[in-house]
Amino acid sequence: MTLLELDDVHSYYGHSHILRGVSMEINDGEVVSLLGRNGAGKTTTLRSIAGATPPEVNSGRIRFDGTDITDMNTEDVIMSGIGLVPEERRLFTDLTVEENLLLSQISQSTWNTIRRKVSPRETNGKSLDELYELFPRLEERREQRAGTLSGGEQQMLSIARTLRLPNVELLMLDEPSEGLAPQIVEAVMNAIETIAAEGTTVLLIEQNVQAALELADRGYVLDMGDIVYEGSAAELRNEDDLDQYLTV
Repeated sequence: MTLLELDDVHSYYGHSHILRGVSMEINDGEVVSLLGRNGAGKTTTLRSIAGATPPEVNSGRIRFDGTDITDMNTEDVIMSGIGLVPEERRLFTDLTVEENLLLSQISQSTWNTIRRKVSPRETNGKSLDELYELFPRLEERREQRAGTLSGGEQQMLSIARTLRLPNVELLMLDEPSEGLAPQIVEAVMNAIETIAAEGTTVLLIEQNVQAALELADRGYVLDMGDIVYEGSAAELRNEDDLDQYLTV
């Protein structure tokens, strides 16, 4: 079943035309990698899906779980079941690990109001115990301020905080391994693999092409705001022509 569909999506920053007719599909339960060099439009694609950089509503459409979300605001997009882990992480650095996780909760009355509005599936976010099982290092540092964590620990916390939201059916990650030591990259990628194995659909932006394609079922390659290649992870690994779109 198609969970997310982008059909001829165009997005702008001011007068700059960034996405030039992006079309892609993600099926329920898949891990899909979005590849491309810096400036290709990958982050803008995630921001357009999330409503943070609204796409041009007079051209293409974005549909999630059968609902048109093209002009939906960011709060409603997130509460409909899309979780975004941004490249910047955006943690509350003066709060502890556990306080950051607890801030992802919303009141049941607020959630019921949103649920009636956007009609998502009735599922709850992960518990603290589930998140600490996924990221044991966070449990060890549960009373530590987020600003004093290593880069890898902050990335784990950013992912965990997103998974605390109710109803995350699609997890979008923007460069989760950027700047991390190799052993930490492995831990983060293993956690993403576990999240996917538990049934969450994943859309992954990742400059580490090898790691991305090892994790993914399928991939898309973006260049100058347009999809230039798509295929299974195995097909993309064996496609020699891709280097021109993946190197700076």
